[in-house]
Amino acid sequence: MTDHERESGFTRGDLARATGCNIETIRYYEKTGLLPDPPRTDAGYRIYSAAHATRLRFILRARELGFSMEDIRGLMGLEDGAAPTCAEVKERTERHLSDVRARIADLRRIETVLAATASRCSGAEVPDCPVLDAISNPADP
Repeated sequence: MTDHERESGFTRGDLARATGCNIETIRYYEKTGLLPDPPRTDAGYRIYSAAHATRLRFILRARELGFSMEDIRGLMGLEDGAAPTCAEVKERTERHLSDVRARIADLRRIETVLAATASRCSGAEVPDCPVLDAISNPADP
């Protein structure tokens, strides 16, 4: 790649700033194959294209939504080299949604136990603590 071609792309630092992604995370996505290796200049500098930035934003958004690396790989068609169908994406998304709903239900149960336990705690400078008792004896929420 010539220096002129370098001017039309992003350095890794530029890509990090443009997407809000940590440089180490970009390296990790390259190492795991989610982000393709960019071409290099004659001097050996990596130069990322707008397509790299678009793909990185997709990965970051999918991670924000809680998709696993494996799911992201599938959503991008990296598992079998073919673009997924809408039906495949829907199935993967519904499976993920089910997992999210289960985690939300778990968090609601935790919230109930913590709220009940905290309400029994006086917060005074005394040795007995209902919160510690509840943690030590989970049968007594």
